[in-house]
Amino acid sequence: MNQPYPFTYAFGLVALLTPFMAAQTQTQANQRTSAHVDQKASAKQNSPVLHNEGDRIFAQNCSRCHTAPDGFSPNISGTVVRHMRVRASLSQHDEQELLRFLNP
Repeated sequence: MNQPYPFTYAFGLVALLTPFMAAQTQTQANQRTSAHVDQKASAKQNSPVLHNEGDRIFAQNCSRCHTAPDGFSPNISGTVVRHMRVRASLSQHDEQELLRFLNP
């Protein structure tokens, strides 16, 4: 009964491939983020400057891993920002500015 478990191989394969998949996903996210930030920048040039602080905070902290969402409701974005505040070590001021940025 020295037969290896098939799940051991599957978990090993997943463990080996995860960094490569994460790197590819990160590259794609960065490309989408830069395109999305460019779109937001061009839109903001045509509108009054209202959310510069929130945009700056998002660009410095959140855009490393995330693109700006287009359709979060205020309730959902409040929950997301509250949870990410802890993970990204954001101040309460940053949290409020991000909420203003996400919910204009």
